[in-house]
Amino acid sequence: MEIKNITVIGGGTMGNGIAHIFAQYEFNTTLIDTKQEYLNRAINTIKTNLERQVKKGVIAAEKIDKTLNFIKPTTNLEEAKNAQLVIEAVFEDMAVKKDIFLKLDKICPAETILATNTSSLPITQIAALTKRPDKVIGMHFMNPVPMMKLIELIRGIATSDETFKIIWDICLKIDKTPVEVNDYPGFVANRLLIPMINEAAYCVMEGVAKPEAIDTVMKLGMNHPMGPLTLADFIGLDVCLAVMEVLYEGYSDSKFRPCPLLRKMVQAGYLGRKTGRGFYIYDK
Repeated sequence: MEIKNITVIGGGTMGNGIAHIFAQYEFNTTLIDTKQEYLNRAINTIKTNLERQVKKGVIAAEKIDKTLNFIKPTTNLEEAKNAQLVIEAVFEDMAVKKDIFLKLDKICPAETILATNTSSLPITQIAALTKRPDKVIGMHFMNPVPMMKLIELIRGIATSDETFKIIWDICLKIDKTPVEVNDYPGFVANRLLIPMINEAAYCVMEGVAKPEAIDTVMKLGMNHPMGPLTLADFIGLDVCLAVMEVLYEGYSDSKFRPCPLLRKMVQAGYLGRKTGRGFYIYDK
């Protein structure tokens, strides 16, 4: 099956980035969200990121309008019926994802592949809701999508070889590097990353060092481009906590116990950059 028409569900940070990259490579891209204001914000973000790519010499200036013309924003989920591939990119809530996949399974033709950008939730459980579990797959893009090369391709227990091959090939067409991963909590990226962030939070809670010192150790000592606490603020502490909860529940192992300080900060609304305060304070 040749994929020409893509639908992305969700215009947030990940969704608009996914729509951006597919449109940039001239796929007909439908971007769906629940409100027009969310779509307007997504399109503005895509335009800003395209302009940034022009300044860096990544793309030519005329590519901006050309890319935007490949994106069709809509609030109508029924528009997904024309897609050969649908990528769900809403927030990490299994109930919300279940609702979307149940609807997509009814709307989309039987041959349409349904993918989820989940960073930790079980692909097999999502696929089991549909009548096409062999055509359900995880596509875990990295943030920011236009810049980051990696995509974790996660096989559910029923994902077919044919589906996997089609999605592998489409990753190459948008100049990404796919990596095959099986369906376990956190996959690879977050099974390694989020416990590191959690441990850094424990270091703060226990007074081992201040956030600036912890980040400096990891940047200068381990050659990380960004310290774990700066990264946590960038990701969102609520997202970090949610993934940690998935790991803790999925493996029933105390090494994945969320740091009490992390939980308390989320309860206080200190979610990182998006709220102006996390492990650091930001000027919004």
